[in-house]
Amino acid sequence: MPIKQENEITIRILCSKEELIKHLEEKGLKKGRKFRLDDHYLIPKTLKKEELTVREILSKAVIIRNIDNDGKKVNKITFKKKNINEKGEIVSQTATSCEVFDYTEGIRLFEELGYYEIMNIIEEDIIYYNDKIELAIKDIYNGDLLIETETNENIKKIEELKEIIESLEISFEKENYFVKKAEERLDKILKEKEC
Repeated sequence: MPIKQENEITIRILCSKEELIKHLEEKGLKKGRKFRLDDHYLIPKTLKKEELTVREILSKAVIIRNIDNDGKKVNKITFKKKNINEKGEIVSQTATSCEVFDYTEGIRLFEELGYYEIMNIIEEDIIYYNDKIELAIKDIYNGDLLIETETNENIKKIEELKEIIESLEISFEKENYFVKKAEERLDKILKEKEC
């Protein structure tokens, strides 16, 4: 069962996907693989959502992930732990995953264990890269256009990632390097249920 530890930034893009791709290619980045993520977030039925913040609810969530990686299907059960500072910045995160044959069976297993699906996030991703950085353009279904990038062997610190992103002159919300798509989506879902 692999455990992945990384640090990442996620930014909200302010231009169209087409404009972003053209800009990145003009900056010399190359197009890499494409993939589709279909993430099902499950939480325990016993969780008292009304007493918890969105972040606390998601800290108990299991993600059943269906990945279509250029035609190769991969299904995973993933649990993420995020260390977030008082400014809302992700200081570190770990993701523990195990592959399963059929993601629908994974969902059924967790339903038998007392979980239920609270939300589903689907995104189409395209990787753009150069010799320094790899960017995942995330086109969220019924949502935003984001870019996510992670620290790696060459880039060890968040500040270095920020500098590279800024040097690419991408049109994005500069005040937030830590967009939390799952928190935003769950917050919206819970507010809609209140109405």
